[in-house]
Amino acid sequence: MKTTTRAVIIGGGVVGCSVLYHLTKLGWSDVMLLERSELTSGSTWHAAGGFHTLNGDTNMAALQGYTIRLYRELEAITGMSCGLHHVGGVTLADNQDRFDMLVAERAKHRYMGLDTEIIGPAEIAKIAPITNLDGIIGGLYDPLDGHLDPSGTTHAYARAAKMGGATIELHCKVIATTPRPDGTWDVVTDKGTIHAEHVVNAAGLWAREVAAMAGSYVPLHPMEHQYIVTDDLPEIYERDSEHPHVMDPAGESYLRQEGRGLCIGFYEQPCKPWAVDGTPWDFGHELLPDNLDKIEESIAFAYSRFPVLERAGVKSVIHGPFTFAPDGNPLVGPVPGLRNYWSACGVMAGFSQGGGVGLMLAQWMITGECERDVSALDIARYGRWITPGYTRPKVVENYQNRFSVSYPNQELPAARPHRTTPMYDIFTDLGAVWGHQFGLEVANYFARAGDPPYETPTFRRSDAFAATAREVAAVRGGVGINELQNFGKFSVTGSGARAWLDRIMAGRIPQPGRMSLTPMLSPKGRLWGDFTVSCLAEDDFQLTASYGAQDIHHRWFMQNESPDARVENISDTRTGFQIAGPKARDVLAACTRDDVAGIRFMDVRRITVGQVACIVQRVSYTGDLGYEIYCDPTDQRQLWWTLWQAGQPYGIAPFGMRAMMSLRLDRFFGSWGREFSPDYTAAETGMDRFISFKKTSDFIGRALAEAERATPPDRMLVTFVVDADDADVVAYEPVFIAGQVQGFCTSGGYAHHTGTSIAFALVPRAAATDDTVVEIEIMGQRRPARRITTPLFDPDGQVMRG
Repeated sequence: MKTTTRAVIIGGGVVGCSVLYHLTKLGWSDVMLLERSELTSGSTWHAAGGFHTLNGDTNMAALQGYTIRLYRELEAITGMSCGLHHVGGVTLADNQDRFDMLVAERAKHRYMGLDTEIIGPAEIAKIAPITNLDGIIGGLYDPLDGHLDPSGTTHAYARAAKMGGATIELHCKVIATTPRPDGTWDVVTDKGTIHAEHVVNAAGLWAREVAAMAGSYVPLHPMEHQYIVTDDLPEIYERDSEHPHVMDPAGESYLRQEGRGLCIGFYEQPCKPWAVDGTPWDFGHELLPDNLDKIEESIAFAYSRFPVLERAGVKSVIHGPFTFAPDGNPLVGPVPGLRNYWSACGVMAGFSQGGGVGLMLAQWMITGECERDVSALDIARYGRWITPGYTRPKVVENYQNRFSVSYPNQELPAARPHRTTPMYDIFTDLGAVWGHQFGLEVANYFARAGDPPYETPTFRRSDAFAATAREVAAVRGGVGINELQNFGKFSVTGSGARAWLDRIMAGRIPQPGRMSLTPMLSPKGRLWGDFTVSCLAEDDFQLTASYGAQDIHHRWFMQNESPDARVENISDTRTGFQIAGPKARDVLAACTRDDVAGIRFMDVRRITVGQVACIVQRVSYTGDLGYEIYCDPTDQRQLWWTLWQAGQPYGIAPFGMRAMMSLRLDRFFGSWGREFSPDYTAAETGMDRFISFKKTSDFIGRALAEAERATPPDRMLVTFVVDADDADVVAYEPVFIAGQVQGFCTSGGYAHHTGTSIAFALVPRAAATDDTVVEIEIMGQRRPARRITTPLFDPDGQVMRG
């Protein structure tokens, strides 16, 4: 056995073999996979083997499309069969909400190049004649859907990797992973120790145990999952072609042909977590005992939907465990806090996603970044606050909602509240309707008498519409107050703080007492952050950005650390409030003896507000006159009462994130994860206006930013006013220009102050004239939209800056 290698992959399932293959494909031949038993021992061998492109996250859908297309390539490379059956598949809709979801997904597919189709009951009857169509109003047909041979596909990945120079060591159990001071690893096995530059945890069912060897926790949990294979059925074997897949979300089931019979699996409500206290090391090619009682109701529903099943004998029952993350997406990427240690876990749909996961991780390891935004699968989307006690109920919830309608405004309740601020009870008493971000409870809006106590999930304008309008009016007409906890915040101190920031950030680093806005770029010039930099002193800076991306950002900071700059994540140790609106200055002035009138736009000061020591900065995401007021969490309630009481003569009102996201629209303010993400560059989104090309530092991503400055990219972010009906743009709706899909929306919504439906979209630069007229597909309807170039509120910025 080799004793040194560039990378060790732990785990010989489909994901581990995919990572191994993609590392060799991208140029690393000195790589090694360790498997404690045989390849596929774990979840892979008993998987149903289905694959599909449908996914609510567009980047995940694209990666699934890549995975499916890869199988023919693997067969050509290796000469092995993956057992491919491209039979197509239809997802059924039995109610309007489910149909709306499929229509919205089909719209996304238009610009993704996926050839899906909305079909009616008559077409479904032709495609899937064994289906009882009572109550079915339509479906989504995907010709790429199909299934394969799990074992054959995994071994094809393995052979292709070996052809690229990789080594696979079977019956080699990892006992320990020990880091060396230089960031490399000793991987201790029962056959000896291997020194590796990189370690990849692709251990599947044993990922928790392998992570623990490195002193880490990976938030996933195995769930018991069951599917049935029937005896031969003449309705199946007498067909001229193979029966397509049928996904029946109402019945929480998926069905496909298996030989001369059928295979049907269930995501039942009375589901059961497996191996709660850890996966046994001696588990492998075993199955769990049959438990048909658990899926009794699901089977009864399936008999109704597919009556042929009532006449079918059961050939076999496959009951085995699969791992899930709390949100159902994979857990991939560099593990925060560890050097050269990577995760490729929680890939519950391994034959839909395994190829894409392998490609992204290989790109990440070799080039330092991926070709697309992988935030939805980045392991750092969960912070160090997460625990097994939180993970398990969220995994159960995700399993139970596997086939449920996914709404853009949906708030799932399991394991909540988990993290709260000192304001939680005060805001609850004021009627707060809570959302959550990065485990933190965040007020979406404040309900009054007559308002819904929770927001009903919908694809259209919700029943929070009136409450949101009221809060927007309170800000624009007087003064509103909103909590600042859900900003990611970092402290950068030390003699080298300014020089470090000049290298990390593309924009200008401000002088003491001032602030600046700056993008943070990847080495290839993509957006990796959208930051406000506040200079408290020459060697003391505060950074603010996305709360949900704080661990992603902190990981990047640590990968680029400097001995002369200390970076600390203070997201939860510095909190406070923002006040915004034309009366905001009056409220702040009533709370302090400091010179509030002298605080200019983009100033930052240390002042005392009431009896609390605060950092106050003059900036506002609402586009109105506003201040951000930061304090210690132990002082937050005192600061609240000071501001709240001072604001009473001015009609102060709390406002939540629904109002915040409406207020930004008529000022054309973009949002991280929507307009700004690693999918885009600064020049594409207009963020290049905040890049300081005058500064002498060779900031990360400068070369591409300079190139795009000389030759602007082909697409650009623009703003449209939409002739909407009862639904507004959410994200990824296609934009039709001259009758063809030429762009897509990044986000949008209803700007209550101006009574306007707004959409942000990326479109071809050549087509973006000042008066461009387009159509945007919203809920299956092409809605007219025209470009606007001047903000609808405070177009010259005098209210915000004055």
